[in-house]
Amino acid sequence: MPKVFVITGPSGVGKGTLIARLLERVPDLELSVSATTRPPREGEVNGRDYHFLSVEEFDRRIEEKDFLEFAAYSGNHYGTLRSEVERRLAAGRSVVLEIEVQGAQQVRAAKPDSIQIFIAPPDPAVLRERLLARGTDSAAAIDRRLEVAKMELAARGDFAHLIVNDDLDRAAAELERIVRAELDLAPGA
Repeated sequence: MPKVFVITGPSGVGKGTLIARLLERVPDLELSVSATTRPPREGEVNGRDYHFLSVEEFDRRIEEKDFLEFAAYSGNHYGTLRSEVERRLAAGRSVVLEIEVQGAQQVRAAKPDSIQIFIAPPDPAVLRERLLARGTDSAAAIDRRLEVAKMELAARGDFAHLIVNDDLDRAAAELERIVRAELDLAPGA
């Protein structure tokens, strides 16, 4: 039976990198493409990286209940289109959602059988270093993300699984182990 895997944690914790490794190692998974009102970053493609929507379109889709979850984050809106998830589940594919903590809580309420995984940094100070190294946000945006991260880290006890991303290879292996166990897949299958 296909499952929904919610992978969350503060900005800069390495969710995207861990998920990319997971998708390489467990090919039966599909990543849901989120919607956002933020402008595309260099190299991002509409429909592949995000569904880039205007604020008006995003608000209209909220009213039409098109989102499984949505949240405001760092001055922009993000959300998971219900159709992105339901289409994959109907086709027998398990789905990975890379979303913020607020959205993860909404998914937990809407889909209590979702597998909730929180990715934490070894130390909150690491987040600033990672966000600066990424080079995609202004200093003010990084400060906003770090303020949100404090609240998100306080919620990590609400999640069934916690992975500390202190070593990328170890964290990726732990994420893979959790997903394989939930899908009842043998290692390397």
